[in-house]
Amino acid sequence: MSEPKPTIDPKYANKGDLTNGPIKAHLIRLTIPMIWGLFAVIFVQLVDVYFISLLGDTTILAGISFTFPVTMAVSHLVFGFNIALASVVSRLIGEKRHDDVKRIVLHGIMMGFGATAVICALTYLCLKPLFFAMGADETTFPVIIDYMPLWLVACSVLAFPTKSNSAIRSAGDTFTPAMVMSFIALVNLCLDPLLIFGLLGFPAMGVKGAALATLIAFSCGAVAALYILIFRKKMVAMDGLHLDKLKDSARRLLVIAIPAGIANVIMPFSTAVITAMLAVHGAEAVAAFGVVSRIEALALLIVIALAVSMAPIIGQNWGAQKFSRVHETINLAIGFNLIWSAIVAITLALAAYPIARAFSDDPLVIRYAVLFFWIVPITYGVGNIVFGWSSAFNAMGMPQKAFMMIAVRALVMTIPAAYIGGALYGVIGIMVSVALVNILSGILFHILSSRRCHQKEHALQTA
Repeated sequence: MSEPKPTIDPKYANKGDLTNGPIKAHLIRLTIPMIWGLFAVIFVQLVDVYFISLLGDTTILAGISFTFPVTMAVSHLVFGFNIALASVVSRLIGEKRHDDVKRIVLHGIMMGFGATAVICALTYLCLKPLFFAMGADETTFPVIIDYMPLWLVACSVLAFPTKSNSAIRSAGDTFTPAMVMSFIALVNLCLDPLLIFGLLGFPAMGVKGAALATLIAFSCGAVAALYILIFRKKMVAMDGLHLDKLKDSARRLLVIAIPAGIANVIMPFSTAVITAMLAVHGAEAVAAFGVVSRIEALALLIVIALAVSMAPIIGQNWGAQKFSRVHETINLAIGFNLIWSAIVAITLALAAYPIARAFSDDPLVIRYAVLFFWIVPITYGVGNIVFGWSSAFNAMGMPQKAFMMIAVRALVMTIPAAYIGGALYGVIGIMVSVALVNILSGILFHILSSRRCHQKEHALQTA
């Protein structure tokens, strides 16, 4: 007599089951709270930059701008475990194997925190050579060294809420993770002015205060997320560490986490290289790029939220082999991306000057920021298709495809094009090069990805 197949936890039988019901309704339900959650993440960085900019020193703003690609690189590298956890858990839910879900979530959090702590420790040991290679100097490095050590500790702590949130989202709940990240953003917002400027009896710590506020906020979020995951969602195995199956968990997670983590760090790496190219043209160019990078992330928040939200839908339906629902999800996401990106481009072009002036009164910083808003955003719609397909392939358990797209776009296309553009036409040449790569890579990889998706689907159906 065969062993009965594990059934899905009743908690996931309704809203958590994304293999039934209208795709558009699932996308809307998952994306709306995801927008708020991602806004909270970006808001933490944006608030830090805003309050630091009030210190009124271009050197300080430039120093913080140097940290942005590095903090993004570290965050994205460890984010590979988040992607792996979401992919594996969503497909296991689609296969109705909830006992395995609990074990994978436990091991994913354990391994994710360990990997994050190691990466942050290695980054700390390499701070000076890393930032000087990017173009920092003796005037900006003191700002960097005030900020980065505490931020690296905060990043290690952040492993707990982000991985917990990934597991919860895989089960079709994006509202709870959004509330956790909103809580983090609120704590950071309250602490930033107190610790940066020394209000209400707190010491004035400047840049170091911004990093400490982030650490405290992330610690509060870690406690909240773990409580929800363990005691409310009951998505973590509580009957032991299941070390006998740790090898199986590692195999399932690392096959996605490693390429996804490397792919995620490639984009911040290309940003770091572009920052170094801009440093040749002065601190004003670096400061402007730091501002527009954060505004860009905020402006494309809905598109990013949609890409993250469609992953559990794709993962569950791919695991259940409901491929028509996978294609419908991808097509709806791409269509919305094109419409929203056009709205963003028009808005940023019209509001370029007011946005730039909100962050700096330096005429050159304002000029560079405005030029970026006029040149690059018109290509967002096509360029973002690459990231949509990357999210889809990770959800399907094909991280190698996602890795190749990101690697080719950043290393083979963006960096060489930016170098040539910068050598010929300076800062404007770099901006134009980035825009052209967005267009070319978006069209090319959409065609290739559609073809590969259909090939893999046919192989699974005939296996």
